[in-house]
Amino acid sequence: MSVLIFVENWDGKFKKLSFELISYGAKLAEMLHTEVVALTIGAVENAELKKLGNYGAARIINAVNDKINVFDSQAYTSIIAGFARQEASTIVALSNNNMGKAIAPRLSVQLKAGLGAGVSKLPLGLNPFIVYKKVYSGNAFSHLVIKTEIKILTLAQNSFELIETPNNAVISTITAEWNPESIRTRVSEVQKQSGKILLTDADVVISGGRGMKSSDNWGPIVELAELLGAATACSRPVSDEGWRPHDEHTGQTGKIIAPNLYFAIGISGATQHLAGVSSSKFIVAINTDKDAPIFSAAQYGIVGDASKVLPKLVEAVKEIKGK
Repeated sequence: MSVLIFVENWDGKFKKLSFELISYGAKLAEMLHTEVVALTIGAVENAELKKLGNYGAARIINAVNDKINVFDSQAYTSIIAGFARQEASTIVALSNNNMGKAIAPRLSVQLKAGLGAGVSKLPLGLNPFIVYKKVYSGNAFSHLVIKTEIKILTLAQNSFELIETPNNAVISTITAEWNPESIRTRVSEVQKQSGKILLTDADVVISGGRGMKSSDNWGPIVELAELLGAATACSRPVSDEGWRPHDEHTGQTGKIIAPNLYFAIGISGATQHLAGVSSSKFIVAINTDKDAPIFSAAQYGIVGDASKVLPKLVEAVKEIKGK
């Protein structure tokens, strides 16, 4: 019996959410009196793999194959399911990101396992197995009972603390076997963004809405983001107007993010927007309307004109940083 954690890697490197997932798995294994087996697909250097051991992985499996050069949900599902059977895993956990959302339902079918998607806490009980998850755009929560012998869980990003528990993890590099002809995904073009912090990776996000009034007024937002090492974002009306690129759009129809700190500047806080940012640990809102819905979700709020407040905020950060 074991807890199998599928850990995504990006060009052979792991990110914070990878270590968050391993920390979660280690606590799950502790509850079940078993061990964590971490699985990642694609070539990763041993020095990078060892980092997973720092957060509780007892064994680390690196599944490689020369033909693994693109993510294919069916192929990945087949590989993960094979290792889950081999390791007699009663729980398989993945991140609740795009890859995890693509794999988990398929994995649930292959393993005949119940699926708890987007959980944000350790199970509330083991018999019955009850997990906690937010629903209705974070405005409520539910207790989900999973009755199958094998359980599939996807962990909401930034919902579990990093817990360092170093150990001498055993690393194995194994050739992943599958029929390459079964891969249906084909990559026709690759475009990589550089020199910019990705929204999904950022600990701090500075986001602007229609209250910024024009794309010409975005300078202070970009400057604040640079000072704080943050990513920039926007509401849907802003991207629809062409003030900012569509890849910065956060909300129910854009990117779902969960940073530690989210600045909502000139954003009213419509339900669709809050659905994409409600998992942020702290929200700071700046808006001229004291009754704007964003203030009900924010931990800190400033009622004022962003064009006047933002420059003062930038100056205050510069002073603190000695710039």
